[in-house]
Amino acid sequence: MNIAFPFHFNAWGRSAESGDAEHIREMIEQFLFTHPGERVNRPDFGSGLLQLVFAPNSQELAATLQFTVQAGLQRWLGDLIEVQALEVSSEDASLRVFVQYLLRASGEIRTETLVRSL
Repeated sequence: MNIAFPFHFNAWGRSAESGDAEHIREMIEQFLFTHPGERVNRPDFGSGLLQLVFAPNSQELAATLQFTVQAGLQRWLGDLIEVQALEVSSEDASLRVFVQYLLRASGEIRTETLVRSL
């Protein structure tokens, strides 16, 4: 078992845990919504997506963003997952990330939609 993210306590007052597949989803969420430079000793960890919520939308920005986020996921989680699809959209003050990935350990394909509102 792994410590759940975000950290919280379970009903017995202990650190909450998550299974392997859920833990990988939590690691994807951490990467996507962490600003580069935010992590001590890992200044290049994170996608910086939250900085782009209010940036003007364009096809060029979307393509660049998709490429850099997918490359970052491969770098940090490539031993655990294979990204098959990734789509980022900004609507008002919300950022929506759709990601489809293959869990390398089990061969299971998972689809997640992660949303952050500012």
